[in-house]
Amino acid sequence: VPCIPSSLQECILSGIMSVNGKKVLHMDRNSYYGGESASITPLEDLYKRFNLPGTPPESMGRGRDWNVDLIPKFLMANGQLVKMLLYTEVTRYLDFKVIEGSFVYKGGKIYKVPSTEAEALASSLMGLFEKRRFRKFLVYVANFDENDPKTFEGVDPKKTTMRDVYKKFDLGQDVIDFTGHALALYRTDDYLDQPCQETINRIKLYSESLARYGKSPYLYPLYGLGELPQGFARLSAIYGGTYMLNKPIEEIVIENGKVVGVKSEGEVARCKQLICDPSYVSDRVTKVGQVIRVICILSHPIKNTNDANSCQIIIPQNQVNRKSDIYVCMISSAHNVAAQGKYIAIASTTVETPDPEKEIKPALDLLEPIEQKFVSISDLFAPTDLGTESQVSEPGPAEGAGGAPGHGRDPLSLQIFISRTYDATTHFETTCDDIKDIYKRMMGSDFDFEEMKRKKNDIYGEEEQQ
Repeated sequence: VPCIPSSLQECILSGIMSVNGKKVLHMDRNSYYGGESASITPLEDLYKRFNLPGTPPESMGRGRDWNVDLIPKFLMANGQLVKMLLYTEVTRYLDFKVIEGSFVYKGGKIYKVPSTEAEALASSLMGLFEKRRFRKFLVYVANFDENDPKTFEGVDPKKTTMRDVYKKFDLGQDVIDFTGHALALYRTDDYLDQPCQETINRIKLYSESLARYGKSPYLYPLYGLGELPQGFARLSAIYGGTYMLNKPIEEIVIENGKVVGVKSEGEVARCKQLICDPSYVSDRVTKVGQVIRVICILSHPIKNTNDANSCQIIIPQNQVNRKSDIYVCMISSAHNVAAQGKYIAIASTTVETPDPEKEIKPALDLLEPIEQKFVSISDLFAPTDLGTESQVSEPGPAEGAGGAPGHGRDPLSLQIFISRTYDATTHFETTCDDIKDIYKRMMGSDFDFEEMKRKKNDIYGEEEQQ
């Protein structure tokens, strides 16, 4: 009986656990689903949340036309979250739009990340000879199959570093920058000295996602990201999950080193397992960094994006002398998240200095003029026993709060499973890795989409699904 306060990870897991026949009670101290992954509406509430004086000016239109995400992220068209949505059929509650373009920053200007061969040939990101070498590299990646050594061409996916693969194709620094950061979507350059298999698979994911819709590899739900936790909450309810919003959590009850319930308003809801986000168990998590996010309201599309009504811009760290990339996600009234003619751009990055606002300035300069800014700096938390330090920068498998790694199924362990805070990346792949990791520790087996589908049919029969 998992008992689950909610960020997006918890909402998705409660849906999946309910489909798996578990009895789920979902409690949240907020009056809405999704915690930090909610969309704030009306606009007046956003002003209140950021303690801005007064009310939004009339030029902002009707407050209820706004649904502003606190955490900006897009979905990879071929990525794990879209698969979870399709397999659980949560897609029936959501409508998506393709993001119109992905851009990369080089030498103070932004350039479209080429999405077709014709665009690559016309792109001023690379010189002519570089383009040929880059094309060869992309063909190699497309044909690469980790189960077929004939496709390796002398590369050992588990040993050869990505740095050496770039050398093999004689790619220059600018191309390496945009490949690693705008295609493989790494936030730092640590990946260069790691085995190349993961990077090649990331570039494949980008290419396959791009191939589905053509303009960019990203999707975004109409009415904002707050629709995602709500969709999974509905799924859980269909399979018998119980929901309680506005429930203050007073205490997590532990007996004999094991969670047995959650106390709220004097009553204890009993449970065998508990999933929660770090804000509910501050004594069992450690701070691993900070993210600065700046929500900007604009009355114009971003310059040099071809007047796109949605886009992503990545500023690779090398371009601005940083260790981690800066991201911009932009959406607009076309997605039912802003009043007519308005645009929301959200810039985010991992904090590296005592002056985060200065760090994010290169992104804000691209957005001028900005009508209104909302600045937040959030702490990043991870479960205490993480294993190794290296897993902080690129989320690896987190461990359960209950004792040593791999003891998630041990009857003596605590059976409290803590999700991670959202990182600065602008897609949900790391969030999905976290979900799969928690699932494995709770259930003792790997998260398997096909298995989920079969279980669903076993419980409810094929006919009722139609």
